[in-house]
Amino acid sequence: MRMFRAHVLVCAGGSCSLKANRAVQERLVSEVEKRGLSDEIKVVETGCFGLCEQGPTVVVYPEGVLYCKVTPDDVPELVDEHLLKGRFVERLLYQEEPAAGGAAAYQKIPEMDFFRGQVRIVLRNCGLIDPESIEEYIGSGGYQALGKALAKMTPAQVVDEVKASGLRGRGGAGFPTGLKWEFASNAKGDVKYIVCNADEGEPGTFKDRLILEGDPHAVLEGMVLTGYAVGARKGYVYIRGEYGLSIERLEQAIHQAREQGFLGSDIFGSGFDFDVEVRVGAGAYVCGEETALLESLEGNRGEPRIKPPYPAQVGLFGKPTVINNVETLANVAPIISNGANWFRGYGTERCPGTKVFTLTGDIVNEGLIEVPMGITLREVIFGIGGGIRGGRQFKMAQTGGTAGGCLSAELLDVPMDYDELSTVGSALGSGALLILDDTHCIVDVAHVFARFFEHESCGKCTPCREGTMRLSEIMARISAGEACQGDLENLEALARTMSMASLCPLGQSAPLPLTSTLKYFRDEFDAHINDKQCPVGTCRSLAHRAALVTTGKEE
Repeated sequence: MRMFRAHVLVCAGGSCSLKANRAVQERLVSEVEKRGLSDEIKVVETGCFGLCEQGPTVVVYPEGVLYCKVTPDDVPELVDEHLLKGRFVERLLYQEEPAAGGAAAYQKIPEMDFFRGQVRIVLRNCGLIDPESIEEYIGSGGYQALGKALAKMTPAQVVDEVKASGLRGRGGAGFPTGLKWEFASNAKGDVKYIVCNADEGEPGTFKDRLILEGDPHAVLEGMVLTGYAVGARKGYVYIRGEYGLSIERLEQAIHQAREQGFLGSDIFGSGFDFDVEVRVGAGAYVCGEETALLESLEGNRGEPRIKPPYPAQVGLFGKPTVINNVETLANVAPIISNGANWFRGYGTERCPGTKVFTLTGDIVNEGLIEVPMGITLREVIFGIGGGIRGGRQFKMAQTGGTAGGCLSAELLDVPMDYDELSTVGSALGSGALLILDDTHCIVDVAHVFARFFEHESCGKCTPCREGTMRLSEIMARISAGEACQGDLENLEALARTMSMASLCPLGQSAPLPLTSTLKYFRDEFDAHINDKQCPVGTCRSLAHRAALVTTGKEE
């Protein structure tokens, strides 16, 4: 095996790919060859490092130096100074935001606030290995858990280990994973299926895409282990068509795994057969719901089914089916390798392990992180996230994507897990964190949410089909300064009806961002209704009316 004195890792996550990372990589390879360093320096395309806003990013090991916003024109200097002379290119170094009165300081990756507060289980290989190389995945411990399970554990023991770990579904619902497996394992039938939900339609959520781009074999190994545990021989990855790079790498990983004997017949000589296929969806938001996903996978219109029966008993093609999210499946191999007690060493008693979040909005470090369950919003935003961009004041955080609740500054210290967030009217959901500063009007933001759900409702059930339209109409009146207090009463009553009567989580959760904003930002709603004013000045209808009043032109 060839030994290199340095590895240069180029992020090939979706965000960096949009910023010409491939041109940076090709220039690096060219410049390294030009200087006769090809036997000493290895250039590797890898998964997301997490600092998406700083891309294209490049990391040089063994120093652990992170360069940001690298362009092809920067590459010759980087090669000459760092790789030839051993001197950092300071203008490209990532630097933490300075503390009050202090100067910006450069730190190596393990010392950075962004990485120091993280625990990377799901993202263990992202940004470290070549995601297109099964050899590198195996070299990092990949497929050892599968070998352990097939050689030393019965299917029931695998189910029990996952149950004991306390792993809960990371797709949003938070249902205990081991319990779901147990239901499917005990279900009658010789044919069972495993489905990986990679639809990820929640706005602001891109964690599953980056996991698949950065470590596709981790998800495949989790699927094979799940199949062994419940007695399934076939798996499907249902993924939205917009995820081109994820699909490409998944297909390649499946081909490699078949070649190496990790998929197919008689895996590891155990007599266990399992194979995986990719199915591409059309991008309907409702297909993130598990039964609507199954309908789409069967070739039907993506609409939710009435439950019960649940998929673990009657799922794909009427057979028992386990549906797990990408992030959930990526946790499985580490649990089997290290044991349930190891996994419970992170997070909280009722929500063990870690959670992958995507940080978006008015935050310094936009991107991808993985942190222990139970971490607070304050720690994420002002520690790992680097604070609010431009030094402005924090105003709101929406947890769990568009279907999640909106929290004010008084709730910055609430632990983020499935149980604690529900007590304050929010949800962990898909793991999206939208951070907004004080330049945003909460009523305007809530109006955007309402329009989104009106557009995405599949229309199958009346409470959601009609309810999302009425919510959007009410928010439009409030935003335009044409509402009365009775509209707020109607909004709250409609929200209660939708949450109780809608067929699937889309309709049940659509009112949550509206009711939570009304709960924590009532003063802004009252200003729009009673004073006909937008406190922030961003609602255009009210701003126009205020201008007419000022000039005396309003009738």
